Amino acid sequence: MAWVVAVVLLAEAFFIGALNWFLGVVVDRQKMSLAGLDPHVMSTSSKAGGVVFGLYFALCALVALLVAVRNRAPAGFGRILLISVAVVHGLLGAFAWGLVGWPAFVFMVVVLGLVVLLLMTYDREDGPERAAAGGGAGQDGDPQAEKEPAVAPAGEPVSCTEQPQDGDDEPQDAAPAQVTRTASTTP
Repeated sequence: MAWVVAVVLLAEAFFIGALNWFLGVVVDRQKMSLAGLDPHVMSTSSKAGGVVFGLYFALCALVALLVAVRNRAPAGFGRILLISVAVVHGLLGAFAWGLVGWPAFVFMVVVLGLVVLLLMTYDREDGPERAAAGGGAGQDGDPQAEKEPAVAPAGEPVSCTEQPQDGDDEPQDAAPAQVTRTASTTP
């Protein structure tokens, strides 16, 4: 899954960069102006936007490639990048529906689905590994906290008898049968 996401994002990085660069060249050669803006500024802005978005998608593709090579979930900045590229594809899909048409919308939604599936799949695979290692407090790594022993009020005797566990016949420690708390001597 991560390999597919990496290839798709890398191809998209190249396509977005090339498209914006091409649009910048067309604006520059045709001396086009939008609402009185300088054609050279529009051309430079389009080229700069193409480079920035191309590098952004290439960086996201690199994160997906690292996820594929390492075979573990992205963490930290890489996870933030993949979440942000999913959000960008959702927004681009919404704009593509109105501006370009349904095929571009479908492509953006498919890439969005791939990125979200990548994030969800590796999180799901990571969970059972932690549970098998016994990382949680409950049974099989369940994060639910075990019940804490009741605390007796101050001044009352506390019983500290151990119960045999897991088939043990006798307690392992030789603890006294009763422990009495010391009373405070200062008022």
